[in-house]
Amino acid sequence: MSLSRQDATRRESLALCAGALASVWSSTAWAASATLPVPQSLAEELAKALKAGQPLVVMVSLEGCPFCRVARDHYLDPLRRQEGGYVVQIDMRTATSVRDFSGATTTHDALVRGWGVKIAPTILFFGAKGIEIAERLEGGTIPDFYGAYLEQRMQVARALTK
Repeated sequence: MSLSRQDATRRESLALCAGALASVWSSTAWAASATLPVPQSLAEELAKALKAGQPLVVMVSLEGCPFCRVARDHYLDPLRRQEGGYVVQIDMRTATSVRDFSGATTTHDALVRGWGVKIAPTILFFGAKGIEIAERLEGGTIPDFYGAYLEQRMQVARALTK
């Protein structure tokens, strides 16, 4: 069976489109988002951070939140990987089990409600005894200044943990 010239051209076009889509899909624009550690125990994570003279930074995230992805990918993951920051993620509206700062077992959602967090992303900065030591960074609609606001809060939090 021979293909007509039109069918051959159509198949070539489809192959080119499939190749282009595969290229776009694998590009950084579509790459998987960075992940932050999800703690089993906030008390243990805090102890590690304080031992290193650092605050514990907790990102409250919401699945599918584009602002959370930007905060995580462009600010918090680099803070953790490049600057040695102690950063973990707690997810709104999930029943994932976690031990709080006192060692009691709770859920991510219960922690978020207990902290009074209503906006994703919210970044919290904890020092000794699980006390917040810097102003929260709430929301993600300030991309031009987000890094500066995060750095300012990190400076305050680091000064209070040393």
